[in-house]
Amino acid sequence: MVHDEAGRLLLVRRGREPGRGLWSLPGGRLEADETPAEAAVREVREETGLDVLAGRLIGSVERPGPAGRTYLIDDFACTVRGGTLRPGDDADDVRWVTGAEIGTLPLSPDLLATLTGWAVLPR
Repeated sequence: MVHDEAGRLLLVRRGREPGRGLWSLPGGRLEADETPAEAAVREVREETGLDVLAGRLIGSVERPGPAGRTYLIDDFACTVRGGTLRPGDDADDVRWVTGAEIGTLPLSPDLLATLTGWAVLPR
């Protein structure tokens, strides 16, 4: 979860299933011998071009996956350290969104409710 200095939130539009065409937080699966925080840093870089530092754990959610699996998703507060914003990997668009804009986008299921519950909506 990445906010900029203006309080906008970084979102990616998924270019592949699951969730193709929906806006969500950057993220993905853990690789072997990778911590959740390390995965967050890698996924943000791969999907957005930005280099971030992972901070505190904001929260965790469980979401259904294929073949009856359940995914545990950990969301960390991240700070941008560099890079150039651009869609990459499995994202087909990336942008900073304001609080007014987030409600107009097609979002991943439960994203808006989760961000609201965690009090981390963009300004």
